[in-house]
Parts: sequence; structure tokens; C-alpha cells
Amino acid sequence: MKKVIILCCLLALMGCKTKQVHSKSTEKSVPAAEITKEEVPQEKKAYELGKRILMTCNNSKFTPFTRSEATDKVIANSTIENINKICAKYNLKYGLFKDLEFVEKIHIKDNNSNVYRFKALFEYEKANKELRVTMDADNKASAISTKDWKDEFE
Repeated sequence: MKKVIILCCLLALMGCKTKQVHSKSTEKSVPAAEITKEEVPQEKKAYELGKRILMTCNNSKFTPFTRSEATDKVIANSTIENINKICAKYNLKYGLFKDLEFVEKIHIKDNNSNVYRFKALFEYEKANKELRVTMDADNKASAISTKDWKDEFE
């Protein structure tokens, strides 16, 4: 009976072992200080598009994205109604939006796009949000999202 219990415990420990999963589709992230001159225009465009959305929370005025700035998916999802819903939550929880602080760029090899991570600065100190702007190979925003801030890219 003891052998069966020990065997079950060993099997349970082996089954619960966690694995480190490393994605081969991303390159090493590039911190803000290491952005090359060729990458600066795309980073500035990502900053401006992200800031345009979050500034809507302060002044309720949103200029829709054009087809030269964003993909059809982003244009369809960035309606004033959707943005106002998000802004209502953020204004109550974090206060007024101040600015974006560029943190890093991650290159995605699969689709040749870049993810720009910005730390969103709000009025209240407890605000700890991240804005991610994904720019595709055509220099258009293909995704814009907010998440809780984590130091590591996930």
C-alpha cells in the first residue's frame, strides 16, 4: 500500500511540473534607448495614435483613424461609443490621462510587425496601465490595446 501511495505522489509531482514556454516568433525586445533612427518615425506614429485615443478620455473629441493610419479592423473597433465606454471606467478609476511613456519595441517575426509598449500615465498614482500599439509592415496600426502594467512582455 505504501508503494502505491509513493508511486501516486511521484506521478502527481511529475504531472504538475511546469514548463517554460518560449515563443520563437518574437525577437528580443528593444528598449527605448536603443531605437534606431529608421525606427523612430514608426514609434512616433504609434505614440500619436495611442495618445489620440487616450486623450479622448479628457476632452471627448476623437478624430477617427484613416485607412493610411490603421487597418480596417482597428478603424471598425475604434468607434466613439467603444472609446467612451473605456474612458468612463478609466476616468473614475485612474483620473485624467496625462501622457504616454515609451518603454520598448518587440518585433514579431511571423507577420513582420512591431509591438510598441507604452506606460500610460494618469492623474492618480495608483494607475498602472499599459498601452500596446501593433504596427504592421505597411506602417499601419493593426491593433491597439490596454492592459494592466507588467514589466515583462506577455
